[in-house]
Parts: sequence; structure tokens; C-alpha cells
Amino acid sequence: MALQLNLLHEQILEQRQRQRDPLKIGTMVVVAIGALLFLYYGWNAYRTLAIKAQLSVVERDWAKVEPKVTAAEKRSDELNGIIKTTGVLDDYIEHRFYWAPFLEKLARCVAPNTQLTSLEGTVLEDKSISITIEGVAAAREPRSAAEDLRQMLSEQLGQAYADVKVEFKALDDLDTIASVGGSSTAMAHYILAVTFQTTAKAKPTPAPSRAPKR
Repeated sequence: MALQLNLLHEQILEQRQRQRDPLKIGTMVVVAIGALLFLYYGWNAYRTLAIKAQLSVVERDWAKVEPKVTAAEKRSDELNGIIKTTGVLDDYIEHRFYWAPFLEKLARCVAPNTQLTSLEGTVLEDKSISITIEGVAAAREPRSAAEDLRQMLSEQLGQAYADVKVEFKALDDLDTIASVGGSSTAMAHYILAVTFQTTAKAKPTPAPSRAPKR
């Protein structure tokens, strides 16, 4: 058996120890980690620059579009204002109160022996009507003539309006004598307070007729 001598044994051992040196290994690990961190932050920096570039493009595009958007929003506000005004006017026209039908019903109730001296009407905020009627009545019983006017007016208005109230605010006998049909009659002064809702009174639905039995 041949005998081999390794004369470089000590040098090889020293080289292996240097390769296993913990400080060198740690340095290599730190360098590797630093390289990874450099690559990571470099990639983030690249992404940040790309995002900033996109943001700049978007800001330039927005600067071009912004005046048109602002003008469109202003025009939209103007149109909304016009629509609201139109809606208010439409509501006012559709729900406004017409005095002519009321005056027509009032004229039907005034008898020859009653006279109207003043009439004041107001449309309240809740769309109800408040009217004050002042006049005189002449008859053998002038208070009865005024009461007839009140009842007739309540019946006529009740056919067309809701929540009708016709009440006397004042009813006083007068010393004045009037001539009606060639005869002298007593007179009374009256003031009527009339209130009702402008909404039309709903007509009752007729009951369905039953078919005759065969």
C-alpha cells in the first residue's frame, strides 16, 4: 500500500477556517439583504414616479375639462331653479281658487228683500277661504230673511266645497223702515262669516243597482 503525504495540510486547513469565518459570512448576508432592500426601494421609487406621471396626465386633462364641468354644473343649477319655479307656478295654477263660481252661488242666494253692502274675501295659507259678507234684510221678520240667506248660502256652498261654515258675526235690528213692494217693512243689519276649503267636495258614489231576481 502506497503512503501519501499532504504537505499543504496546514494551508488547506487555514483556508477552510477563513471560509467558515462567521464575520465574513455575516458580512455576506448583510450585503445580500442590502442588495434586496435596494432593489425593493428602487422598485417602489419607480412605481411612485409612474404614479406621479399618471397623476400629472390626469391633472392636465382635468384642467382642460374643469371649465366645461363647472359651466355644466352652473347650468344644471339654473335649470333646476327653473324647474322648481315652474312646479310652483303649475301648483298655483292647478290649485288656485276661482271667485266667479262662488259669486254665482252667492247671487242665487240673494233674495229681492236682501241686499249686500260689502264683501271681503281672503285666501289663507292653508288654501282655505275666509269671506265676510255685510248687508241688510227687509221683511216683516228681517231676522228670518237674513237667516234664510245664511241657510241657502250654506247649502249652495256645501254642494261644491268642503268644511263649509256660514255663521252670523252680527245680526241687529235697524230703526230704518224700507219700502218693499209698496209696503213698509222693518230692516235688520247682518254680517256673515263664511269659511270653506277650496278642495272640491267629493261626490258620493252611487250604490250598484241589483239585478231583479227571476
